[in-house]
Amino acid sequence: MKTALTSILATAVLAAPAIAEPHRYELDPEHTTIAFLVDHLGFADTLGLFTRIEGGFTYDMETKTLSDVEVRVETESVETFNDARDGHLRGTDFLDVASHPLMVFTAEGGTPASDTAGTVAGELTLLGQTRPLTLEVTLNQAARYPFGHQRFVLGLSARATVVRSDYGMTYAVDNGFVGDDIEVIIETEAMRVE
Repeated sequence: MKTALTSILATAVLAAPAIAEPHRYELDPEHTTIAFLVDHLGFADTLGLFTRIEGGFTYDMETKTLSDVEVRVETESVETFNDARDGHLRGTDFLDVASHPLMVFTAEGGTPASDTAGTVAGELTLLGQTRPLTLEVTLNQAARYPFGHQRFVLGLSARATVVRSDYGMTYAVDNGFVGDDIEVIIETEAMRVE
């Protein structure tokens, strides 16, 4: 009887569906881009990006539960492909990288809108000011990487708008020379920590 009961329990455990659990993901620095667009004099948008980024988050694929989001961007790594402009951006009129070497986004949850889209409401710390920021996020793909590290990867696109004057970055806002709204473009491959 005891052997039969043990056999039944073992079969039930093996047949039960696997319980999903949250996993930690880290941004792949080689496949992560944080870029921005800002109006210049009404003629055209200037495109820039940051080249040094790190961070991660915890995510449960089954329940779509997100937590522990932290992304750190080195402000000195700003790049607009023009040395004079980049020097100005690193100075006190804009990013003040000497006093504020990091820009940090944190969040403790997200709101799914579908299986592949949702919002992540968090906070951005920039120039010593912390303000709410919401990302519109799309899950492009969730699969094991086909070569190289072969880890499970989430491919993500996110968009947001940062109002720079909210953080005290008011240079050339009043005269309209440089736009106040910054369009943020994020493309990343986040690797599961295994």
